[in-house]
Amino acid sequence: MEPSKDHDEIGAVLRQLTQAYADHDADTIAAAYAPDAVIYDLAPPLARRGINRDAVADWLAGWEGPIRIETRDLEISVDGALGFASALTRIQGRQGGEAQDMWFRSTQCFRNSGGRWRIVCEHASVPFYMDGSYRAAIDLQP
Repeated sequence: MEPSKDHDEIGAVLRQLTQAYADHDADTIAAAYAPDAVIYDLAPPLARRGINRDAVADWLAGWEGPIRIETRDLEISVDGALGFASALTRIQGRQGGEAQDMWFRSTQCFRNSGGRWRIVCEHASVPFYMDGSYRAAIDLQP
C-alpha cells in the first residue's frame, strides 16, 4: 500500500517529537497529545490521562544536552480518522551524569480532529526477564 497524506502527516508528528526531545521543547511535546490521551509510559504510574507540560519540562531538565531518539521498523496504519504507529525506539543521552542508551517498544494511536493528528493513546514498554528476577531487559537491541 502506498503511503498516504495521512501517513505523511503522522510521520511528520513523530519527526517533530524527535526534534522536540533533542531541543528539550516541552511545549511541542505536550502539543502532540490530545488533552485526555491515555498514556502507558516507561515510568510509574501504570497509567495516566493527559500529559502535563510542566512534568515534561522537569523530566527534560534532568538530561544534559540533547536527547536522541531513533526508531526502527516504524509502521504506520491509517483507517479514517484513526492512525497507529509502532516501532522499536532508542533513547540516548546523558541523564544525572550517566550515559543512557536503551531500546524499547512504542505504539501510538492518533486521532485526526479538525485536520490535526494528535496522540490519543501511547504505550511504551521494555520486556523483562522471566527468570524470577523480573529485571527489565534494557540490554536488548534490535
